[in-house]
Amino acid sequence: MLDARLLKLPIASHQHRHEHHQIVIGVQGEADLSVDGTGSHLDTWKACLVPTDARHDYCGDHQNHVMVINLDPSTPAITSPHHADYERMVRVFEKPRTIHMDSRLQGLVQFAAGEFDRSPGNLGMHGHLAASILYCMADRVVDPKVSAPSRHSLSPDAMQHYIRDNLHRKITVQELASEACLSVSRFHEVFREVVGTTPHQFLLQARLNQAIKLLASTPLSVSEISYRVGFSSQSALTNALRKHKGTTPTRLQARDNVA
Repeated sequence: MLDARLLKLPIASHQHRHEHHQIVIGVQGEADLSVDGTGSHLDTWKACLVPTDARHDYCGDHQNHVMVINLDPSTPAITSPHHADYERMVRVFEKPRTIHMDSRLQGLVQFAAGEFDRSPGNLGMHGHLAASILYCMADRVVDPKVSAPSRHSLSPDAMQHYIRDNLHRKITVQELASEACLSVSRFHEVFREVVGTTPHQFLLQARLNQAIKLLASTPLSVSEISYRVGFSSQSALTNALRKHKGTTPTRLQARDNVA
């Protein structure tokens, strides 16, 4: 069984090494790892594979949460050449590497993180979800065609950056399509294929994520934050947080971070 948990990395840099393979996956906020001199900047679309005995430094911002999956060194898939998955796992952890997750894998990670948070004591469930993530990552490392983008692909990171820079105002689908150099109809089709959700839902999640970050880390009023992230009013932000995140601005402002 895999050992998997959600952690908040310290703001000050720490360093250690361990006698097992490890996966560190960005769930919220941002974090930095340096594994045997190879740097990795984690956000919610990236993961870092840390081979056994690799010395690594790590730290994160105030909002960071990561999923850490530790692989038992006695696991047959890792230690026995006769195991069906031995060759695959050996190749996955042959060196430190950063994984850029596609929308399907990122969605699985976010789902698993939500289940970890909902049921922190259900270690069996944690292990099974972690195993699913491990094997999905292994497929993408060993066979890059599994996550190869289509010839009409677009970059979720580029969309995120554009939206983040313009959150304070209304952003239309026509505008996003133009930024991606696609027609509106083609943009809708490609966006769903690559990101796994609609442009409207993607934009809403970006607004909510930024609102959560500001509510948890700044003294700004709810009204000011609503304006900064593009909601029409304080009540619109409150309703969206309650509906899509199961929380309220008051609860978020009462905590230093969001699990």
